[in-house]
Amino acid sequence: MDLSNLKPKKGSRHAKKRVGRGPGSGHGKTSGRGEKGQKSRSGFSRMLGFEGGQMPLHRRIPKRGFTNIFKTEYAVVNLSDLEDRFDAGTTVNPEALREAGLVKGAKKKIKVLGNGELKKKLTVQADKFSKSAKEKIEAAGGVCQEIQ
Repeated sequence: MDLSNLKPKKGSRHAKKRVGRGPGSGHGKTSGRGEKGQKSRSGFSRMLGFEGGQMPLHRRIPKRGFTNIFKTEYAVVNLSDLEDRFDAGTTVNPEALREAGLVKGAKKKIKVLGNGELKKKLTVQADKFSKSAKEKIEAAGGVCQEIQ
C-alpha cells in the first residue's frame, strides 16, 4: 500500500447534485426550486432571522440592560485553595497558580478572595486582592504584591 492507491471508504463521498441538466436527470426544468416565488429567483438570499414578513423574533422581544464589552474579568482564587496547594514560604505567582490548576486561561487577571483560613506564610502576587484576603495573608506573616 502507498499513497498512489489510497481511496476514500465506499459510500463516504457523494457525487455533486447537477441541477438544470434536462428532464432525464430528475433535476431539470425548475431544478428543485418549485414554481414561481422569491426563492425560485437567482440571487435570492434571505436575511438572517427572516420570518416571511412577520415581525422577526429578535425584534418582537423587548430589549433591556447593557453589556459592557470592555469589562475586565478576573479568575477568582480563594485563600482555602492556597492553603491546600502551596507550602509555607513559597511565592505564589500567576504561573504557579496556572500550574496548580487553580486558574485556567492565560489572559485572565487574578483576584484573591478571603474565603477560608490561611495559616502559612506566603508571598502572593496577583492583580487584585479583596480587603479580607489582604488582612488574612498579612496576619499569617505573608506578603501581598499587586501586579500591574
